[in-house]
Amino acid sequence: DIILYFDDDAKEFLEESRISELLKKYCKFLPVPIAFGKKKEWKDGKQVETSEDNIINDTTPLWTRKPSELSDEDYTKFYRELYPMSDEPLFWIHLNVDYPFHLTGILYFPKVKSNIELNRNKIQLYSNQVYVTDSVEGIVPDFLTLLHGVIDSPDIPLNVSRSYLQSDSNVKKISTYITKKVSDRLQSIFKNDRPQFEEKWNDLKIFINYGMLTQEDFYEKASKFALFTDMDGKHYTYEEYQMLIKDNQTDKDGNLIYLYANNKDEQFSYIEAAKNKGYNVLLMDGQLDVAMVSMLEQKFEKSRFTRVDSDVVDNLIVKEDKKGDALEANKQEALSAVFKSQLPKVDKTEFNVMTQALGENSAPVMITQSEYMRRMKEMANIQAGMSFYGEMPDMFNLVLNSDHKLIKQVLSEEEIACAADIVPLQLSIDDVTKQRDALQKKQEGKKEEDIPTSEKDELKDVNKKLDELKIKKEAVFAGYASKNKVVRQLIDLALLQNNMLKGEALNNFVKRSIELI
Repeated sequence: DIILYFDDDAKEFLEESRISELLKKYCKFLPVPIAFGKKKEWKDGKQVETSEDNIINDTTPLWTRKPSELSDEDYTKFYRELYPMSDEPLFWIHLNVDYPFHLTGILYFPKVKSNIELNRNKIQLYSNQVYVTDSVEGIVPDFLTLLHGVIDSPDIPLNVSRSYLQSDSNVKKISTYITKKVSDRLQSIFKNDRPQFEEKWNDLKIFINYGMLTQEDFYEKASKFALFTDMDGKHYTYEEYQMLIKDNQTDKDGNLIYLYANNKDEQFSYIEAAKNKGYNVLLMDGQLDVAMVSMLEQKFEKSRFTRVDSDVVDNLIVKEDKKGDALEANKQEALSAVFKSQLPKVDKTEFNVMTQALGENSAPVMITQSEYMRRMKEMANIQAGMSFYGEMPDMFNLVLNSDHKLIKQVLSEEEIACAADIVPLQLSIDDVTKQRDALQKKQEGKKEEDIPTSEKDELKDVNKKLDELKIKKEAVFAGYASKNKVVRQLIDLALLQNNMLKGEALNNFVKRSIELI
């Protein structure tokens, strides 16, 4: 007999429920039977003890048995015992190796919901059926800490530091073995039952992508069965997809352009525009897809990933240098000033207005966002050391289609309404610009100290006058724009299409729409 004595501050360990909880955690699979009191049964409305021992452990758990004698139901039932509140697992791997180390176990692929961290450390480590820990970093590769299940090995040292574990030769061999078994199992499912693999791809891809991002040797294996999914729900291996798009999605410099969207609803019009051009668009809406895009650009030869809303459709894949049929500079300036004056003031958001000839059947106004800056901001959310990108404002392009009749109408009305004010202002601007250019030419090549103060002051005054004239000119355009409901309506339609029209601005848009109808 071993008799334990408890102080008052530890009396919880005398409660039946607490003892039962500890025994289930640490002794659930011990190889010798553990009895905790007697079994109970209900009799006359009361629970009474029987003469039969209450054995709380399973001395021959599933991983100690041969896979050939186990059914799928056995594996799923065991999973439910380990994780009572979880969804059914996707797949499982039964581990059994005798050389060069001893290892048995069962690893399950669970359904990972939204948060990777919540799904870590669900693998239980045993040594000869004695529970050791459920913190297995260093024993399995980082990406496999997302798996659930049991590993049992007498060759893993007990009660030592994690740093010792990570340097132990047996642990390294075990880690390599488990990675190989996982990749072999996935390859086998893909090869023998591709429809099932594709059906479960959305749940599987977080493991596979995480592994490819963090472990080079796993990338080499997984790149043969990792999949892309397009907007029609079709799946392709990397090689298959490259063959699909190489003829139609190669730009003038020989780069293969992978078009993608990360929100099917919000980017619907951009997706449709790309599909109407005959392009294929990938759906990349997973937790790790931002990081995957950057990695795949490094891995794939002469390839670039571009989100469909990063530019107008004609510029997504540039097949040849554009011929010049752009608006005259003064008309571009006028349109830009008119629309810029009516853009909403949004915190940490900047708009750059530009005009392009996009064809009379394309939208009059579109909003695009630079692929590079947007991706940097997205990476800042998941990668340490990039936080300065996260602090930068969101930068959007407001693209005006100079071929569209509504934009032509705005420009035509602006020229009529503003001519009386703009013409004399422009003449004054031209005169002052000539004065400034002459003064700058006079000072060209001189050292700062050799220029007379009077000349410096004169140049300063001329620049100030030029700025004032430009501000007056912009005010004229803004005055016209504020009375033109079409300008504001076109801007709001573009904002609405990009889920950027909210609150009071959305309410004003609805009122104005009713008035215009």
